[in-house]
Amino acid sequence: MITTLPGLYLLSVGVVKPAAWLLGWTGSVVCSVGMLRFINLLFSAGNFYLLYLLLFKIHQKNKAVSGFQRILSALTLAAFPTLYFFTFLYYTDPGSVFFTLFSYLMCLYGNHKTSALLGFCGFMFRQTNIVWTVFCAGNVVAEKLNEAWKIELQKKKDEKISSRKGSFSDLTRILQFLVEYLLSPKNLVTLIALTWPYIILVSLFFVFVFINGGIVVGDRSSHEACLHFPQLFYFLSFTGFFSFPHLLTPTKIRKFLLSLKKHPVQYSLVTVISLFLIWKFTYVHKYLLADNRHYTFYVWRKVFQRHELVKYLLVPFYLFAGWSFADTLKSKSIFWILMYFVCLLAVTVPQKLLEFRYFILPFLIYRLNIPFLSLYRQLLELAFYILVNAVTFYLFLNRTFQWENSDEVQRFMW
Repeated sequence: MITTLPGLYLLSVGVVKPAAWLLGWTGSVVCSVGMLRFINLLFSAGNFYLLYLLLFKIHQKNKAVSGFQRILSALTLAAFPTLYFFTFLYYTDPGSVFFTLFSYLMCLYGNHKTSALLGFCGFMFRQTNIVWTVFCAGNVVAEKLNEAWKIELQKKKDEKISSRKGSFSDLTRILQFLVEYLLSPKNLVTLIALTWPYIILVSLFFVFVFINGGIVVGDRSSHEACLHFPQLFYFLSFTGFFSFPHLLTPTKIRKFLLSLKKHPVQYSLVTVISLFLIWKFTYVHKYLLADNRHYTFYVWRKVFQRHELVKYLLVPFYLFAGWSFADTLKSKSIFWILMYFVCLLAVTVPQKLLEFRYFILPFLIYRLNIPFLSLYRQLLELAFYILVNAVTFYLFLNRTFQWENSDEVQRFMW
């Protein structure tokens, strides 16, 4: 059942119609499966270029990073298995990623009207991409907040407080500053003047939700929003798996254990909260239990359904994944991290269905903003992605099966 807006289909018409007119192709050729899938190949090529441009822009101050490392990192992210798989199918994901990344790039270069327009295109591919329009606006706000915070520090001559990391009291003062800044009419006018294209787009989104009666088009019964907080834990596990050269290192394990020893009360509190969220807010979608084509079906059956306690026993791993995730973002300002975290929650927590495709964009945004690894670890990450892709395509092409109530061939997929 189609539950997304017709962005992919409209763009397909915009590509195949001129091709048919220029080349004299018949409708059966331009609307063939191969031609339609070719559109996603174009998107994937564009994604590789956008990833390179974003890496260059975000890390332009890091002179130690070579052009080859940027190309290698862009190639690795373009080969990210959950995204790369859909390059060869007629799915919305490559186009959704293309317009969202393009919007983010234009935002970083200060072209906010263009960014909002591209954000609208991304919304037409997947409604939840409106969150990344908010993210782009948040980038602008975070930059202004960071500038104002630095001025605040200079005024108070308080070198102990950092806009990047600090103690709980430092965080309290930052939150107090944040509230005071946003309550200032002068500051609000400045922020609105900078972000008005995004405000218009988000306003149009709310009009759409009001008229449509919800964010979903099509079959709403299978896509009901809920507070599924464990989705955050699943995302952290997913990110830890695909970014293990960044997140799972001996140094990080030692640092985590030292942090655990230094702040036992805080970690105990987070553990209790995590256990409560898992207990009260774990949902199991009917598709997760019924559709054995998707890898999530087997993850759930082989891991979470082994025993009722498994979901609770995984909390220590979630804690490490969350700490390591946050540690790799320490080069970003606290305001950027807060903004990203809010968007991450908005795009994952309301989803009842555990679906790895929902993690693609938050994962890519995260990966683009963390420091570069050594060349060895970059090559390790790329080799891992190539291996996963090879296994995925082997299973898809060669390990077909059939359902008892259907004669159609079924295939394993993300």
